[in-house]
Amino acid sequence: MKAGHDHDAREHHGRGMRPLRALVSLDEAMSALMALAVPIARTEVVALPEALHRVAAKDSVSSIHVPLVDRAAMDGYAVRAADTYRAGKFRPAPLRKIATLYANSIPRKRVSKGTCIEVATGASVPPGADAVVMVEDTEREGETVRVYAPVHPGENVSPQGEDIRKGDVVVRAGEFLTPAKVGALAAIGKKDVEVYARPRVAILTTGDEVIPPGKPIRPGQVYDINAHTMASVVRESGGEPVMLGRVPDRLDALEAAIRKAVAHDVVVFSGGSSVGEKDMIIDVLRGMGELKFHGVAVKPGKPTVLGVVRGKPVLGMPGYPTSCLSNCYMMLAPMLRAMARLPPKPEKVVEMPLSKRIVSSMGRVEFHTVRVEDGLAVPAYKESGAITSMAHADGYIQIPANVDLVERGETVRVVLF
Repeated sequence: MKAGHDHDAREHHGRGMRPLRALVSLDEAMSALMALAVPIARTEVVALPEALHRVAAKDSVSSIHVPLVDRAAMDGYAVRAADTYRAGKFRPAPLRKIATLYANSIPRKRVSKGTCIEVATGASVPPGADAVVMVEDTEREGETVRVYAPVHPGENVSPQGEDIRKGDVVVRAGEFLTPAKVGALAAIGKKDVEVYARPRVAILTTGDEVIPPGKPIRPGQVYDINAHTMASVVRESGGEPVMLGRVPDRLDALEAAIRKAVAHDVVVFSGGSSVGEKDMIIDVLRGMGELKFHGVAVKPGKPTVLGVVRGKPVLGMPGYPTSCLSNCYMMLAPMLRAMARLPPKPEKVVEMPLSKRIVSSMGRVEFHTVRVEDGLAVPAYKESGAITSMAHADGYIQIPANVDLVERGETVRVVLF
């Protein structure tokens, strides 16, 4: 979190200030970001319990049938269907029970004419049997089982390979691993799976006034909010945050930090991209690589910068917590999801009336956080430095660049967090 670094929130004083030059639109900024979102090619093998929400890097082919053999789909009796054809409510078919099979039993006896074997759900269907009579349709006395309803061949039997055939591709490369897909991998005996590596995101914080949570604080200092909100967005978007800590406000320190950080897939930092005299990042990016844009026509979050150093995206977020987190949701998350090969995150949207009017700035997209109360969208935004503007909000509304006023009672689309 960088105090005094949101051009919208307060005026800047001092020497060496450089105003944000021509702002790019949000669409232009997103195009530049997504052009750099190269899907990660590295792969790794993870244990099956760790595979949820990863992306498969190769096809998984079954080496077995699932079920492995014909199985009983009900508790009851394995029979020859032909022995039950004349069975009825008033004239049961009598059969002789010759064995009992549980789910893990191996059949050792054959069902011949006039006999049956008791089976539990999941038990292997014994040789000679071609159907299972439900226990509810029988009556047993000693070793005699009376069958009161006929069954046809295959009834109440899960046949070998009904779910998966040997040689079937169970999960294809590039598929997002849901709980059901993890279950399918377990069904064919996979104990681990090859997945694409997560994009590694180096997270830097600028500002001599910023200190880590847990340390004693004095006037003039602030706790580092942004490193933690950025890391959380990275994790939520399929990335792996690498916390590199605070960088002193010196040109050489910033250059050294970025040189180290670009060993990772993406570099993200907060602060240092507005118009204060300590904002050296623009000079650093131009000196070390290429500056793509400096300033986006969006509120909150105008002072956002994108550069490329050694082929790696370097994204500078605003210092104020609300602006930083808002831009992480808008810009960083879609970029990382593309790099992680994840599907776009589905938006949950509700429509409801606005509780009070919002005046907007023409020429830039504005995002306003809202709470949902009594069926109304209630503006929750306080100011750029207030993290509770996001923490106590249920979602946000987007006001287009060509709109300058949204009236009370007007229906708005709330994108829920």
